[in-house]
Formats: sequence, structure tokens, C-alpha cells
Amino acid sequence: MNYTCVDLFAGAGGLSEGLRQAGFNVLAANDFDNHAAITYKHNHPESVFLDGPIQEISASDILNKIGLKRGELFCLAGGPPCQAFSVYNHQRGMHDERSGLFREYIRIVEGLNPQWIIMENVTGMTSVEGGLAIKEIIRSLGELGYHVESKTLKAEEFGVPQERRRIIFIGNRLGLPVRFPEPRHDGNNKPFVNVEQAIMDLPAIGVNHGVEEMEYTTEPNFDYQKYMRVGSDKVLNHISPNLTEINLRRLAHIQQGGSWRDIPVELLPAGMQKAKRSDHTKRYGRLHLKGMSSTILTKCDPHWGAYFHPTQDRVISVREAARFQSFPDRFRFLGPKVEQYKQVGNAVPPLLAKAVGEEVIQVMIECADTLEAKVVEVH
Repeated sequence: MNYTCVDLFAGAGGLSEGLRQAGFNVLAANDFDNHAAITYKHNHPESVFLDGPIQEISASDILNKIGLKRGELFCLAGGPPCQAFSVYNHQRGMHDERSGLFREYIRIVEGLNPQWIIMENVTGMTSVEGGLAIKEIIRSLGELGYHVESKTLKAEEFGVPQERRRIIFIGNRLGLPVRFPEPRHDGNNKPFVNVEQAIMDLPAIGVNHGVEEMEYTTEPNFDYQKYMRVGSDKVLNHISPNLTEINLRRLAHIQQGGSWRDIPVELLPAGMQKAKRSDHTKRYGRLHLKGMSSTILTKCDPHWGAYFHPTQDRVISVREAARFQSFPDRFRFLGPKVEQYKQVGNAVPPLLAKAVGEEVIQVMIECADTLEAKVVEVH
């Protein structure tokens, strides 16, 4: 079967990349971010890209571009912008105009009538106004004939070396079961992928150093490193951002796994000098080789999290952030460096998307006889 897919709000293409690895044929994608669009087009040349705001794109536009009729598309995927639901947005709520963009996704579902839907968002969606958006999504798609369920998945349980939570919606109009992938890592019998396994095969670089393309200098030592290198013979986007003199002085005091608590009080920002020791737990954090990355945000700013390299006195590079998100090394990020970090931080981890996609395909394989019987009945 041709598992055709369209990806809305695609960004740089993390969801598309994971679904492609699972066996999906991503025919088209959409996003309004120009820098993300350039990155997507470079890494998914086989897909048609529809530039611009989703509000200006119709289902018929998409069908015309991909050469399918309504009802023929296998899956509509997408991750409507999450800023309105993010816990990092202190004014978050349904009043934010971005909170309604999931309705654009539903509008396209109605127009395309795909067999399956896969949608993701931040877990903050569950707490904004009692999960109002989640209830509306499930109700609205139900009215269109879809049985939809949602579940919060932990990225680290699917081989992503990062603590990250995402709410995933899966649904279909075929009367088939909706299943979520079972964890592949539990932290005990199957340990999580750690920082050492994720990035320590990458070349050492200094502060504000590195190039857009360089040679590997060591062999991969772990399965994750080998998997990341498949299809790549170069290290891309491996540049460290600059650090101010005061941040370099702060960093000199921080041990692996340490944070702002290791910094002498007189070197702390004024606003943190009176902070309780229980506050800001990961600010100015240095990653630990045996731990996982903290959540990769759109800025790997040490003031907001643990983004210092475990053994080198610098902030992690775009490539290292991409490794923590499970982007393969062949995936090149384009645009200014600040935009590259943003693209990485906004993305769905491909390994998480891959697990979801594989589960959907497995349901289709298991239910092939049921679907065939339904077709016979119709005729």
C-alpha cells in the first residue's frame, strides 16, 4: 500500500522525516516560516511545498498539487503552532489567536477526507482552560466521522536522548483500532539513550567556532551514533554560538550535571542572586554524560536551561541540538544560526514520529482482511 501523507505546519520537517523513516510517502507539506521552508525543501525534495499561511491554502489546492481526489489520501499529519499552549508562555490561553490554528487543520481534514490523521502538540494543551482545545479537536473530528484518541508520549521512551513530552492525536475513519506505540526504552531493562551516546563522537570545537560542514574525526562508538550517521559522510551545522565573558566565567565553575548553584553568587545575574536554591533548577546547566538532554527549546540559551556541553566550555551546537532531537546527520538546517536553533527546537523528534507512523502502518497490516471485507460489502 502507498502510505501517502501531507504534513501541515511542517516547520523544518521533523514529523515528515520520522514518518518517511516509518514508510510513509510524504507528498506535500505547508508552513509560513520562510527559513523553515527552505530547510524543508532541501531535505524533502520529493515533496511539494505549499508556502504561506494555512489560512490561504484550501484542500483543493493540496489535492491539485498532489494529484489525488478527496478521500484518497492515506494520512494528514501536522503540528499546529504550540506557543499559545506552551508552559513557557505566561499569557497562554484560548484567547491567543494562535490557539485556534488547530481549526485550520480540521478544515483541511474535512476537505481532504484522509483515512488517518496524526497531529501533535505540547502537553500544555491539556491544562489550558481544562483541555478545551483537546475536547474540541476530538469532537470536531468525530463529527467528520473519525474516531480519535490522544495520549502524552515521552520522547525518551522511543530512543530520543532528551526529556520531552508531546500530546499525540491519532484517528481514522475506517473503523479500525487506534493504537499508540509501546515504549522501546524504560530506563531499566532498556536504558535511555544518554548524552555521551548521543553527541560525543562529534568533533571538538571551541566557543563561536566550527563550520557548516566538516569531517568526522572519530568512529561511532554507540548504536545511536551509528544510526545518526547513516547516509552522511560529513558533520553539518556544527558551530558553537559565542559566549560573553561573564558567561565564560560562570561556566568555569559548573561541573557536569551542575547548574547555576555552582556559580559564585557575585557572578550570578542580579535577578538570580536572591533566588531560592529550589528555583530555576536547570538554568546555566552543564549536561552530564550519563544523563539525558533537557528539552531542546527554540533557543539553546544557558539562561533558560542545561545547554552547556558536558566536557567543552561552550553551548551545544545546532548539530548537537539536532542529535538530541534525533535528526539524522544527513539532515541539513539552513538559514541564520538563530533560525537553525529555532527550527530544531520547534520540531517533532523524528524517532518519536517514526514510532507513531510504524504503529499506524502495523494496524493497517493487521486489519488488511477486515478492510478487504468492507470493500467487498460496499460493492
